Amino acid sequence: MASGGSKTPIILGVVGLLLVALGALLVFLVPVIMKQQVEKNVRIDPSSGFAYEMWRDLPVPFFMSIYVFEVMNPKEILLGEKPRVEERGPYVYRERKQKTNITFNENGTVSFVETRSFQFDREKSAGSEDDFVLVPNLIVMISSQMTKDLSYVVRFMLNAAFVVYNQEPFMNRTVKEVLWGYSDPFLDFVNTIIPNALPFKGKFGLFADFNNSNTGVFTVNSGVDDISKVQMLDTWNGLKEVAYWHSEQANMINGTAGQMWPPFRTPSEPLEFYSPDACRSMKLVYEKEDSFRGIPTYRYTAPNYLFANGSDYPPNKGFCPCVASGVMNVSSCRFNAPLFLSFPHFYNADPGFVEAVDGLHPSEKLHSLFLDLHPVSMPLCRYLHDDKFSTSLGPEVHMRFFIQAVISPNSPYKQAHLPQ
Repeated sequence: MASGGSKTPIILGVVGLLLVALGALLVFLVPVIMKQQVEKNVRIDPSSGFAYEMWRDLPVPFFMSIYVFEVMNPKEILLGEKPRVEERGPYVYRERKQKTNITFNENGTVSFVETRSFQFDREKSAGSEDDFVLVPNLIVMISSQMTKDLSYVVRFMLNAAFVVYNQEPFMNRTVKEVLWGYSDPFLDFVNTIIPNALPFKGKFGLFADFNNSNTGVFTVNSGVDDISKVQMLDTWNGLKEVAYWHSEQANMINGTAGQMWPPFRTPSEPLEFYSPDACRSMKLVYEKEDSFRGIPTYRYTAPNYLFANGSDYPPNKGFCPCVASGVMNVSSCRFNAPLFLSFPHFYNADPGFVEAVDGLHPSEKLHSLFLDLHPVSMPLCRYLHDDKFSTSLGPEVHMRFFIQAVISPNSPYKQAHLPQ
């Protein structure tokens, strides 16, 4: 009995040593195994099975929420008073993204086109697509601006056409027409007398060309040879840089396509991505550790100087001609149409923009740009702003678009409908 009892501590000691050894082994093995699994699942490789299928055809629902500013005092604006607007929406659309024309190249990159389609979601929306809203007549605004340097004869014909076709400075149309397009005889007339002067044909709508469309051919690193380069852009539409802007830095195509970033990044590394809709690369900076539905995340936000003008932030001089900070002129990549990019409600912009219009209420919580990403594998968990991204982790992604078109009292648009 004594002999059997004396063996018990020895057995327990051996078991304890084994457990300690196993624990020490796991301390080293678990990170290695985790790293291997992450690398296997984030690289773009058909042999990775489910992970590749997720990348190719994301089953995650995307939702694009659109808000429209309705003009409340059109007659007073024409008399020189400050515009007053009210926000309508959201009008929510479910978006489907699918990569097609996938080609694996010999240099370790993969090329693809990502198609997008939209379907209205009435349950998630605050109104119907058939809601009428009073908004600026953008056809008049854009045609006036884009033909202002043409001959007197052309400008006279255009002003006469405003009267003949009953074109007013403001129009009352359904949300569906404003967003997805409507036919207008005046547009046909302009395209007849000035072929190729306007960037749209047939129908005019803010998102008329979005549905069943794509944003070009992306060629990214597959990560098979070097995981630190996975998702990093090689070219967009075969280009290493664009030619829209006035400096080498402004024309660079940097970062990823905005879907994922290489894993194992440190917070000090900024996130860069190229946005075809903005015609430029953008950089976000680390703000803080956060969580999304219990998942740890890193939050990256847009720096205050993202849309600053060249005077306030010299590196942005390449994007000029500039207006006051917070609003970026993108006319050079939009057929010279008078289009500008900003945060919703002119958040983070020069105070003059907000003060010029009644009804704007900029809010960091509602109108800033941020990305929440998983700190290890770096897929997008949550996103907020007026652009588009994809995810391979979160249950859904919401995108917010704000339609801002406000006319100043001395705008040529205000005057264009009057024959000269």
